Amino acid sequence: MKVQESLFIQKKKPLLKKLLDMLLERYPYASILAEDAKSGNYSVSRKNMSVSEAKRGTSRGFVVKVSDGKHYAEYSFNQIAEQDLDDLCARIAELVESSDKVMPEGLCESEYHVPAEEKAEFCGSTDYEIDPETLGDDAILAHFVKIRDEGLAFSEKILDCQVSASYQRYTKLFWSRDRMMEQSVMWMTGLLCFVAAKGEEFKTYYRTYSNLGGAEVLSQIDSDIEECAKAVLELLDSETITPGEYDCICSPEVTGMIVHEAFGHGVEMDMFVKKRALAEQYVGERVASDLVTMHDGATAAREVATYYFDDEGTMAHDTTVIDRGILKSGISDLQSALVLNTEPTGNGRRESFRRKAYTRMTNTFFEGGADTKEEMIASIRYGFLLENPKSGMEDPKNWGIQCMVNIAREIRDGRLTGKIFSPIVLTGYVPDLLKSISMMSENVYLGGSGMCGKGYKEWVKVSDGGPYIKAKIRLG
Repeated sequence: MKVQESLFIQKKKPLLKKLLDMLLERYPYASILAEDAKSGNYSVSRKNMSVSEAKRGTSRGFVVKVSDGKHYAEYSFNQIAEQDLDDLCARIAELVESSDKVMPEGLCESEYHVPAEEKAEFCGSTDYEIDPETLGDDAILAHFVKIRDEGLAFSEKILDCQVSASYQRYTKLFWSRDRMMEQSVMWMTGLLCFVAAKGEEFKTYYRTYSNLGGAEVLSQIDSDIEECAKAVLELLDSETITPGEYDCICSPEVTGMIVHEAFGHGVEMDMFVKKRALAEQYVGERVASDLVTMHDGATAAREVATYYFDDEGTMAHDTTVIDRGILKSGISDLQSALVLNTEPTGNGRRESFRRKAYTRMTNTFFEGGADTKEEMIASIRYGFLLENPKSGMEDPKNWGIQCMVNIAREIRDGRLTGKIFSPIVLTGYVPDLLKSISMMSENVYLGGSGMCGKGYKEWVKVSDGGPYIKAKIRLG
C-alpha cells in the first residue's frame, strides 16, 4: 500500500500558492516547504509500558525562503489564513532588509546568488504492508509483552528485557517558481535489549530493526529472542582486552558506525565552507584501499533515510563519495553548493520546519566485495571479530576515530575461540584504517534505528552499514 498524502497540506495548497505568487512579485526567488509529520513510540520493559507521541518527529507547519539576489531569509510558521498573507509578507520583508545592516566588526557576510532551478513536477509515496495505527496500540503492546516475558524467562540472570518501536509518517510539499513537488513517506524501527547481571557486574546487549515501511518490521524481533539472551549472558564472562593494533573483522553494523561517524561527517560540505573538515584537502586523493567504494544518498538504498527530494527542493541523489579508494565528492545542501560552486547532492535536511537546513547524511554505506565472513576469519592468525556498536564520535577536522563496540570475539589460528572481550574502544587515524581494509564480504546490510544530531542538536533519521570488512584497527 502507498502512504497517503496529508489532507492538511491539500487543504492549504490554494493559500500557499497565493502566498508564493505574492512573494515572487517582490523577490527573484521564493519557495515554501510545507510539512505534516506524525510519529509514535511504543515501549515495554519489566516495570513499564507506554505509548506516546514522539515530540521530535511530530510537527505541522511551513517555512518560507526568499532571496533578493544577494541575501536569503527564512520564516517559519504553523498557521496560515487568508487574512494572514499580507502580514506574512511584511515579516519576511523585514528579515530580508535586516540582512543589509552592518555586520559586527571582524565578521564577513556570505553572499549567495539565486539558484538556477530546472522545472520539475513530482508526486511520490513509499510503500508499507502494515499500518501501525491500524494495527493498534493494544496489539503492539501485547506483542511486546509476549516478547518481554519470553526473554525474562530465559535465565534468572536476566534482569530486564526491553522492547520498543518508533514510527514516523510524513508528507512534505515543496513549491517554488519552477518546482511543485510532494512526497509521502513512512518508516518504522524496533529495539530488543537485554540486561543481565552476575554479582555486582551488569551487562547490556541490544539488537535493532528498521525498514522503509510499517509495522511489518516488528515480526523480525520474535526470532532473535533466544540469540540475544545468550549474547548478554556471554558478556557476563567477558574480559578486558590488552590495548594494541590487531587484525579485525567488523560486522556490518560496526562498519556502518565507522562509515557514518569516522568518515561521513567529514564529507558534509557545510563543514568545507566553515573550514572544519580535513576531507576538503583530499578530494581526488587516495583515502582508502582499492576495495572501498562509499555511497551516500536518499536514493542509494531503501531504508529509513530514503526520500524523493530534500528540504530545499533538490531531487534525491546517490552520491559516490569514495570510488575504489579515491575521495571523489562530498555531500551538500543547496546553500553550501552555492558557496562552493558545486551541484547540490540532495542532502539539505531539517529536523522540522522550525529548524534550518544543514548538510546531513542519509543512507551511508560501503559497497560489498567478493569475500566471505568465513574466509576472513580463516585468514587471521590472531585478532578479533567486532560486533554490537555502542557509540561513536566524529572528528572531521583531524580525521581521528573514537568508537565503542560491545563485543570483540577472539580469533586464533583462523578460528573463533569462544573468548569474548568487552567493552572495546576503537581509535586511530581514519585514512590509516580505511587503507588497511584487505577483505570485504559480498552482502551489504544497512540499519537505521538511530538518529544523527548536528547544529544545536537537531536530529534527522539516518541509516548506515556495509559488508563485513577486514582491517587493522587499534583497540583498547
